[in-house]
Formats: sequence, structure tokens, C-alpha cells
Amino acid sequence: MSTDRRRAVAALTAAGLLWGTTVPLSKLALGWLPPGWLTLLRFGLAAAILLVAARRQLRAACTLPVLASGAAGYGGAVLLQNAGIARTSVSHAALLIGATPVLVAVIAAVWQHAVARPVAWAGFAVSLAGVGLVTGGGGGGATVGGDGLVLASLLLSAIFTVAQGRLLTGRDPVAVTAVQFLGAALAVLPFSVLAEGVPAAPGAPGPVLATTGLVAGGTLLPFTLFAYAQSRVAAEVAGAFFNIEPLVGAVAGVVVFGNPVGPVQVIGGAAILAGIALSSLPLIGAGRPQAERLQRQQDTPRQSASTSSPPAPDVARRLPRTRRARLARYRSRPQMGALRRPASPRYRPAASRRPRERRPPRRRSNPARRRARVG
Repeated sequence: MSTDRRRAVAALTAAGLLWGTTVPLSKLALGWLPPGWLTLLRFGLAAAILLVAARRQLRAACTLPVLASGAAGYGGAVLLQNAGIARTSVSHAALLIGATPVLVAVIAAVWQHAVARPVAWAGFAVSLAGVGLVTGGGGGGATVGGDGLVLASLLLSAIFTVAQGRLLTGRDPVAVTAVQFLGAALAVLPFSVLAEGVPAAPGAPGPVLATTGLVAGGTLLPFTLFAYAQSRVAAEVAGAFFNIEPLVGAVAGVVVFGNPVGPVQVIGGAAILAGIALSSLPLIGAGRPQAERLQRQQDTPRQSASTSSPPAPDVARRLPRTRRARLARYRSRPQMGALRRPASPRYRPAASRRPRERRPPRRRSNPARRRARVG
């Protein structure tokens, strides 16, 4: 596997781990802020930081499609997810979030005709089964309406993940993420002001700390890492790492909320990790053909010029017949002049250059003969 693919896998893993903290932090932060204001504060602060960091690459990324994708994929999806988390349990939300890789693979197959390999589909199934084992233990407070809102948010997120690859082509991932965060904040702002009103002051520091952690560790870092990795791997492979989120959410539920854990949850966590490994096999195997081809090129000995290069007349014959290179039909100047002469009896040569008159050669004098004349 190449260095870029290793970095992509590391970025996807880190993004999945950080995203695993969003459901518990959102549950705590919703005790202070309503869903719209939480989404606005989450993406508005993250956009302000990224816009300053990627200010030199914003010209290519600041386009209407990028803003629209951020408004729908980030703003709309997270707003629906926050509204669903407020009406359902953490376990049910984690179960639905674990179905995101399957949705991404299906949408990529229908939209872009990018059908994943059977090994990847097997990994999706194993991960989904693991999510069911981890979160199937239940949790009170679940409603059908909350589950429906979470499912709608995951559908928007899956469509956004598939379309994200085209938006990242030729653009800086950090700049694209910053513009998308800005679009999400601008889209959620009217809804927050008109429908929810002004939020009250926090009564305890816990929700404020949860909101801060959600902005930094749940939004700023994971979305940037995911955009960096998705510019180097396929959408269905990147979507497989969404399954880390319910695993981390279950662990956080045990540690923070005191949810019970048993051998079923342990087996489910192992199934999630195994499914991610199976789904990543196409990514790992994609770098092998190129490495093998480079190795064959290095092992092949170079032929000498005397044995491999053709003779000069053959080179002249193989050259294309152009006006600048007519090596095969080369003629001297007298031959070209004879070809250019018109076939007419009235032809007269130019008078500017007259031929020189030939003088008779000088005869060398004989010394004996000269003495005879003088004497």
C-alpha cells in the first residue's frame, strides 16, 4: 500500500474515532441549545477557524455547488440528526448511524455505477450485524419519529458522501471543508432565528464544555480528515469507516452514561472491526498492481543501443513525411534547381551572375631556350 493510501486509512480511522464522540456530546449539549442553534454554533465556529487557515486556496473552492453541498450535506443532515437524537435514545441513533456505509455503497452503485467488490459487501454486512449486536441492548426514550429523523439525516449524509468526490477534484480539501461549513451555518441561521428564538444562558458548565468539544473534536478535525482521505479513496471505501462511530458511542455510553455491557457488546465490537477490515481490502489491494509493475520494470535489464536501435536509413524511412523533416527524400541544391526549372524554350538564366571567361593557362618558360634567344 502506498504512502498516500496509508495516510488516507489513518485519516479515516481518526475521523471515525472522533465522530464517535458526537452522539454523546450532542446529547449533553442539547440540554442547553436547541437543534438549530447547536448546528449553527457547531459549523459557524469551525468555519471561522478553517476560513482563516485556508485563506489562500479559497478562490477555487468558493463556488455555488460547494456552498450548496455544505448547506444540504452538513447543515441539513446534522440539523435532522440533532432533532432525532433529542427524540430518541443513543442506542437507536447509533444503530441507524451504523447503516451509513451500506447506504453509501448502494447510492454509489446506482448513481456512479461504482459497484463494490463482494468482499466489501461482506464487510458491510458484518459491520451492520456488529452494530446491531452493540446497540441492540436497547435504551429508553426511543420514538419512531426520532428514528425517522435520524434515518433522513443519514440518507442526506450518504448522498453528500458520494457527491463529495467530484467536488474535491482539483481543490484543496481544507478550503472545500471551510466553504461547506460556511454554507451549513448560513443555511441553518434563518431556521434557528425564526423557529427556535434566542437560546437561554447555560445553567451549568457541562453543556458548554460538551459544545466546545463538539465544535473542535466532533466537527473541525474529523470532517477535515475525512475530506482529505476521500480525495484519495473511493466513496464506498471511505463510508466503511463510519462504522467506528457506533462502537465509540457504545463505549462512551458505558463510561459516561453507565450503560451495561456484556459479551454480546464485545462480540459486536469485534464484528464492527472485522467488517471494516473486510471493506478496506479493496483499498489495500489497489496499490499492489502498481507496485508489482514498478518492480518488474526495475528487474528488466536495459538493452544496449547497438542491439535495440534500428539503422539510420530505417529511421529516415519511418519518419513522417512533413515539410520540415524529409530525410528520406533529401536532394542536393543542383537537383532541386533542376526540378524547379520550367520546361520552356524561352527560359533564360539570370543575368546577375555571368560565368567567368576562361583564360588560357600560362606556359612555363624554359631557361635554356631563354639563353639561346639572348645569345
